[in-house]
Amino acid sequence: MFAPQTFTTALVMVVISAICWGSWANTFKGTRGYRFELFYWDYIFGVLAIALILAFTLGSERSDGTDFLSNIRSADRSNILYAIAGGAIFNVANLLLVAGIEMAGLAIAFPVAVGIALAVGVIMSYIEQPKGNAVLLALAVISAVAAVVFDGRAYQHLSRGRAAVSRKSIVVCILSGLLMGLFAPFVAHAMNTGHALNAYGIGVFFSVGALLCCCVVNVYLMRRPMVGTPVNASAYFAASAGNHALGVLGGCIWGLGMMFNVIAASLTGVAISYAIGQSAPMVAAIWGIVAWREFDGSSSMARLYLGLMFVFFFLAIILASQAYRAAA
Repeated sequence: MFAPQTFTTALVMVVISAICWGSWANTFKGTRGYRFELFYWDYIFGVLAIALILAFTLGSERSDGTDFLSNIRSADRSNILYAIAGGAIFNVANLLLVAGIEMAGLAIAFPVAVGIALAVGVIMSYIEQPKGNAVLLALAVISAVAAVVFDGRAYQHLSRGRAAVSRKSIVVCILSGLLMGLFAPFVAHAMNTGHALNAYGIGVFFSVGALLCCCVVNVYLMRRPMVGTPVNASAYFAASAGNHALGVLGGCIWGLGMMFNVIAASLTGVAISYAIGQSAPMVAAIWGIVAWREFDGSSSMARLYLGLMFVFFFLAIILASQAYRAAA
């Protein structure tokens, strides 16, 4: 089983996870006329596929008791259930986040949901697995939350007028943030309690939980979407091969980020890896600037907020890294 042996290796993996988490949505932007509820099926299949591929490759390098199959045979069944529950919770949170973005816009949904998720996820994970310097980790969280807020302000300045934001959309964003923060401590518990799952076992069962949840929640949202009209399952099979491929690719990208984040957490602790991994909005903003030209002709205030976002995200990464070294 591959696992990072140095903090530098783990840090590189966590940064890659943030890049993946901030990049997968580009695949949805590349689709044509594909409803997100339909895209999400391909996305979840991609998440599970990459988890299985890594489990039977990097996770099965040696049959020494730590490999993927040996680990799941020896792990407590309660830890498997925790990993499945974590995946189900993430799945609901992710669907609510997308609905929140459609209802309230990126400028509101991202700061509210990701800011809450970051704070809740790091605090709860640290309680479950107190690894790293608590003061420096708290400062890292504050810096990352500030960066998310500046990210939202930058996107807000892109719009020429302020549309009314409904109470329902804010509630959806808050629920998304709470649930997105809660899946991390489930992962921490499965990794550190009794006969624990290793990162590869967690990745597979986390993905299984997300898929099982999809069979309930996404089916419901197809019939009663928060935004738009209901969509039939037949539309999924009528979609083009290109749209399906982009959906699976998006899931593979997010799943690779998830796997790298959990693998790195075996050394850094879940709280630190999760905190750095949530730099994803910074990566998404870079894509918005470079690939989608979202900030062409933007105001000086929008550019100022973007600059502050990058500064505070880099500060969060530095503080989280020092939190590990200070406790080592």
